[in-house]
Amino acid sequence: MTEKFRLTLAQLNPTVGAIDANADKVRAAHAQAKAAGADMIAFPELFLIGYQPQDLVMKPVLVNTAMAKVEELAALTSDGPAIGVGAPYSYGDALYNGYWILAEGRVKQVLRKHHLPNYKVFDEKRLFAEGPLEGPYAIGPLRIGSPICEDAWHEDVAEAQVESGAEILLVPNGSPYYRNKFDTRLTHMVSRVVENDVPLVYLNMVGGQDDQVFDGGSFVLNRHGKPAHILPVFDEALRHVDFEKSEGRWWATDGEITPQPDEWEQDYRAMVDSLRDYLGKTGFKKVVLGLSGGIDSAIVATIATDALGAENVHCVMLPSEYTSESSLEDAKDIATRLGCRYDFVPISEGRDAITNTLAPIFGDLPFDTTEENIQSRLRGLLLMALSNKFGSMLLTTGNKSEVAVGYCTIYGDMNGGYNPIKDLYKTRVFEQCRWRNANHRDWMKGPEGEVIPVSIIDKPPSAELRPDQKDEDSLPPYEVLDAILEGLVDRDESVADLVAAGFDHDTVKRIEHLLYISEYKRFQSAPGTRLTPRAFWLDRRYPIASRWRDPS
Repeated sequence: MTEKFRLTLAQLNPTVGAIDANADKVRAAHAQAKAAGADMIAFPELFLIGYQPQDLVMKPVLVNTAMAKVEELAALTSDGPAIGVGAPYSYGDALYNGYWILAEGRVKQVLRKHHLPNYKVFDEKRLFAEGPLEGPYAIGPLRIGSPICEDAWHEDVAEAQVESGAEILLVPNGSPYYRNKFDTRLTHMVSRVVENDVPLVYLNMVGGQDDQVFDGGSFVLNRHGKPAHILPVFDEALRHVDFEKSEGRWWATDGEITPQPDEWEQDYRAMVDSLRDYLGKTGFKKVVLGLSGGIDSAIVATIATDALGAENVHCVMLPSEYTSESSLEDAKDIATRLGCRYDFVPISEGRDAITNTLAPIFGDLPFDTTEENIQSRLRGLLLMALSNKFGSMLLTTGNKSEVAVGYCTIYGDMNGGYNPIKDLYKTRVFEQCRWRNANHRDWMKGPEGEVIPVSIIDKPPSAELRPDQKDEDSLPPYEVLDAILEGLVDRDESVADLVAAGFDHDTVKRIEHLLYISEYKRFQSAPGTRLTPRAFWLDRRYPIASRWRDPS
């Protein structure tokens, strides 16, 4: 008689610190797994407290509450499938990133993460003790090894578990999104399968947490690295995976292979989901933003509408005498297309009052960026007033190119609680707008069709803070600027590297200078969606006061 084992994968969205709510998700999913005849249901890394908890996990009362909740959940397994769930584990004087195996009404085993990532957005060596190389655990007829997330990116943990008798590997993850990361994950997991000649289950969570988005895309690999299941990206999902034993070896029966969307769709979905979850998990229901008639605020308004619905998005045009007629028309046009509330709040009267107040001190000094920034800061003040009065979160709309070189006004257009395009270079903003105009998905709450007017996409970018101003008056063309920034920021290249690649030396040095002197602005900027492995915040941490410049 063929031996069989049904494993249910719970690709779900936890909330950091919401232990009771996360436990309710465990109960609901366990009931579904039980109804489907599963032998075990697995949840992602640290699911019970949410990921990443950062220093919150160092709070003893949180750890004790979580551990007590796991013990409580163990009772579910008295007459139902076993549970694998991530939660912290305190033992002696050490705190571990644990994976709890619950079966037969009790805690059967707690595995402790061995390899603690301490790079990019991860600081686990700050938080947890290094666990030992753990052996497998038995559930029914099957012996399972569970390298925890980073453990599976190294050879030793999986190898030790298989040598100790593991017949499959179940890898619980809290793996955040960056562009094209799925292929990297798949390559590493195929290596573990080939090295150990056993099937592997890669289980990832979904949902936004601050700047990070967990994109799911869980999968099951049979021997030789052949995919048997691939779950959807970004969506919550329960997937029942059937294993059978033949000729002394377990293998997963074939299931659905969900296609991977292209990078434009995944980036856009990440921005929508991160904004939706950031608001939902912090208690906000509505947003407000300044709608300038430019492309950056246009795409942010569209992302917000797709995330929250038009009824929850408040767009405000705050014109001055420098605002062009085309910007006035375009701002109203996109608000109409999206179906958002649109208000028109001129700043001239307030700007004149501020200018008159400062006139005795400024005297005959000429108009310069001071007066330009007053306009931006007045807009920031008015938008924050609307945010306070109506309880809406203010969104800021600066792209990665502007944030990189400081082409933004601190306490002005940088005001806001979240920035979904913070990791999107300007050249990608243009293409992302074109993608959204051409594509609509069920997860978008906004209308389909050409929601961003082509006139906004095609016109030369301008801050409109002085007559006939264009961004290229202050910056190189965005194609050049972004290529230089990708070298300096994303690849850590030197000035010499970029000059050798054909860029003008003086231009590169100027951009390098702007990048370094703008660190203080980024330090005070709103969080935003992480799309790359070199996003501003946790991925790239530079000192504010620094005299370093490339000697080239």
